Amino acid sequence: MPEALRSQRENMILPGPEALERQAERLEGADPREIIEWAVETYGGGLALSASFGGGEGMALVDMISKVTNEVTILTIDTGFIFQETAEFREEVMRRYKLPLEVLRPALTVEEQVERYGEQMRTCTPDLCCQVRKIEPLQRALQRYDAWMTGIRREQTPERANTRAVVWEERYGAAKVAPLARWTDEQVWDYVKEYDVPVNPLLHQGYKSIGCEPQTRPVHPDEDPRAGRWAGLDKNECGLHWENGKAERAGS
Repeated sequence: MPEALRSQRENMILPGPEALERQAERLEGADPREIIEWAVETYGGGLALSASFGGGEGMALVDMISKVTNEVTILTIDTGFIFQETAEFREEVMRRYKLPLEVLRPALTVEEQVERYGEQMRTCTPDLCCQVRKIEPLQRALQRYDAWMTGIRREQTPERANTRAVVWEERYGAAKVAPLARWTDEQVWDYVKEYDVPVNPLLHQGYKSIGCEPQTRPVHPDEDPRAGRWAGLDKNECGLHWENGKAERAGS
């Protein structure tokens, strides 16, 4: 594995996969704010945050980052299926935090997707829909960045249990930084309360994990937080983070 890589944006040398493994060991157990500061110092304007404006994790990161820099771009994916409440909340958040925002959209409209892949794609049918409307827009966007931050945590799903603070992601050609990897749900919400961080209003209406409207429902208090995502299906990941979650394109 290469020790160092050249930046996609500037004439600078960045840590490669092998160096990032050592960084992950060094940052294991570090406070999320320390991890963020390291990422900002290492990648500068080549660093982005991927945020859905759906959970407390992403909003905690937005708040933390805003206290370190105003140069990290927030990348958010509008699949064409997001809740209206989420879209309105996003606008509210960006009036408070002065970070750059880039809204990513799929190459196909919903109607074009239905025409190409069938009527079932009108209701956000996984897994192909996730590939077309989430994974591919992020892949295109990350061609312009050297690293991206995410709010994923180890306790969220079995697939995320081994999440490290930083890792090289070959399919995106960028480093992935997960400052909150070790945090519990309680720690996230303690931070949100302590710093009066705004959160999606749907989280107060029985939703615990918010994605696309056709495949998201409220959950009972005793249910797993992600039980409301793709309910009734053997699926709890869209594929953005789980490397084996990539769907095959029709006709590929």
